[in-house]
Amino acid sequence: MKQNNENLLELIDLKTYYPIKGGFFKHTVGYVKAVDNISFSIKSGETLGLVGESGCGKSTTGRTILRLLDSTDGKIIFNGQDITKLHGKSLREIRKDIQMVFQDPYASLNPMQMVGSIIAEPIMNFHKKSLKSLKNEVMELLQKVGLPEDAYYKYAHEFSGGQRQRIGIARALALRPKLIIADEPVSALDVSVQSQVLNLLKELQDEFDLTFLFIAHDLSVVKHMSDRIGVMYLGNIVEIADKAHIYEEPLHPYTQALISAIPVPDPRKKSSRIVLEGDIPSPANPPKGCPFHPRCPKAMTECSLSKPTLKEVKQGHRVACHLY
Repeated sequence: MKQNNENLLELIDLKTYYPIKGGFFKHTVGYVKAVDNISFSIKSGETLGLVGESGCGKSTTGRTILRLLDSTDGKIIFNGQDITKLHGKSLREIRKDIQMVFQDPYASLNPMQMVGSIIAEPIMNFHKKSLKSLKNEVMELLQKVGLPEDAYYKYAHEFSGGQRQRIGIARALALRPKLIIADEPVSALDVSVQSQVLNLLKELQDEFDLTFLFIAHDLSVVKHMSDRIGVMYLGNIVEIADKAHIYEEPLHPYTQALISAIPVPDPRKKSSRIVLEGDIPSPANPPKGCPFHPRCPKAMTECSLSKPTLKEVKQGHRVACHLY
């Protein structure tokens, strides 16, 4: 994919907290810090993979960028414009350029609509077109994602999981967006179908000049798709670098543990697995200092006292760890 040096998306100190209500009058007694002060950028034409364990804030980050959730603090700069506080018509215009492919192809499609109507709906919301022109455009999108023409007149329940996800991809492409947020787009699919959908996304990226934020927990999937990778833990970005650096030379102890867990398809090669102790702390009550220090095999005294900032330790390689 051809990239340029301009940032299409930039997050600056983004926070998304969910209030915890308690007591008879349901006052706010605390916050779940789902996304806690993260910053990163994505260049136009690039794919940034976002990885981490379940509950680390990956999906909340994606939904906050799309403004399905309101951020608590920080900025979202998209295509040079701060979209953090946009509402009404201004937000609606921006949403033409940012679309989402959801994790569950079973739940993200309307069971009462035919496939043709599902894909045509975003186009009708923004453009006035004749029925013939609209149908031709939908037929073209069906062809692009590898579905037969007769899919136009069928309902979502008549398709397999992989085919439903192709419908979701066609719907996301309908408005020719600049950025697609793919939220675990293959995790609900059979392994045999996953590679087909991933290869389709890469082909469409080249054809439609797309930029991807690719959210996943499967590191082999992220390696296949991404140019750069950001690693999240408990609402924080702990490491971000080119995929080659992440896989060959991970610096953060959490990234090292994730990489060590990838199965090696060679029975003669011994893999040194790093097993993390304990459970992930609650995002409603994160530990003081480094969020990873209670489980970190390399933790020092300083780790429990102050939270490390994300800093560049090599060219293009940033890590939040007191070891560096």
